[in-house]
Amino acid sequence: MKQERESLAESIALLPGSERQKILSDISDEELPKLEYDWKFWARSNQLPPEGNWQYWLVLSGRGWGKSRVGAEWVRDRVESGKARRIALVAPTAADARDTMVEGESGILSVCPPWNRPVYKPSKRRLTWPNGANALLFSAEEPDRLRGPQHDTAWCDEIAAWKYPDRTWDMLQFGLRAGDDPRAAITTTPRPIPLVKALLNDSSTHVTRGSTYENLSNLAPAFIDVIISRYEGTRLGRQELNAEILDDNPDALWTRDVIENNKVTKTPELVRIVVGVDPAVTSSSSADDTGIVVAAVDERGEYYVLGDHTIHSTPKKWAQEVIAAYYKHSADRVIGEVNNGGELVEYTLRTIDPNVSYKSVRASRGKQTRAEPISALYEQGKVHHVGSFSALEDQMCDWVPGEGSSPDRVDALVWALSELSRSRFGAQELDLSALIRTRPR
Repeated sequence: MKQERESLAESIALLPGSERQKILSDISDEELPKLEYDWKFWARSNQLPPEGNWQYWLVLSGRGWGKSRVGAEWVRDRVESGKARRIALVAPTAADARDTMVEGESGILSVCPPWNRPVYKPSKRRLTWPNGANALLFSAEEPDRLRGPQHDTAWCDEIAAWKYPDRTWDMLQFGLRAGDDPRAAITTTPRPIPLVKALLNDSSTHVTRGSTYENLSNLAPAFIDVIISRYEGTRLGRQELNAEILDDNPDALWTRDVIENNKVTKTPELVRIVVGVDPAVTSSSSADDTGIVVAAVDERGEYYVLGDHTIHSTPKKWAQEVIAAYYKHSADRVIGEVNNGGELVEYTLRTIDPNVSYKSVRASRGKQTRAEPISALYEQGKVHHVGSFSALEDQMCDWVPGEGSSPDRVDALVWALSELSRSRFGAQELDLSALIRTRPR
């Protein structure tokens, strides 16, 4: 029986040989090239734009479902139908806009046929189609670049990973006013951030949901073997594969409300900045990431998370990432955990840059004992994320001490903030019992 979300191409492929051959033989040589670029032929039913009077099409899907292809094809369709003349392409970073939305395997340049492919000028961040329609690329790291331009169409990719989601969305909305029918498509892996929740509750939003499992036939065996086997059945897997929006884990040390309520867009003058590193000792596909988190403190004793540069790679590459973060944020010191890697962190860093300021720390207590004082600082409203760090915040609100794999990003965060708090309160570590007594009730 035909599945509801099967594509027309899949339906034909499942027919008996004689019926399939008859259909294919009716396709002329002239039609074949066009068929290759006929999205309605290849798309599953829930990958096609919904009918009706919606303004926002929110596509919440798991990894590998095909949301990038959906966004690119939607833009192409709007251009070819004449509905789109001025388009905004908004991604978490400028590199994401270029590498995924434009030049990616399922990006705009890939899905547009040769006879109607836009010209891309990277220096101007612009795509221009033969009919005169043009698209500009924007980064959610720079919301104010959206101030001023008017658009009739917007494709917003991975909004749950935007650094400044609310401000970027607000700036985009002020400019989404051109033409007779301005619309936006939002393609993202879901996270329970306020913007996603607001869009879900907006009466002008049409929501499409899809899981990774719908597209297994088009995914690499390595992805299926490693990613699905590793995360299937876990809370993270439910979010990243099944596209579920999960509430906070009640046993976790952090909640999203506490993190969200204390976010800022800029910092005061900072008195110390450090890079916390939780190293992975191998770079195999099953190994943990190397957690790299930058944090700072101001003269009032308020703490700021400035960046999450966590990476899954070889020691040389993660060391390069650490040093790049060190200089990017003008850090005073790198704080590296040595229990697993021994002298690996310092040796690898100094091989690349012998002048980097470095301090090693050793875990003499369990992860929970180390993390609880930092969690208490968050509850007191003393820690502020400068923007959003989606993967870090997911791990903070999902990790339960004593369960699951090592929380690499959280460990790096804890090392960085612990170092800053020790430098502020003196050589002794934070008084855990005193902090817990002062927690808001």
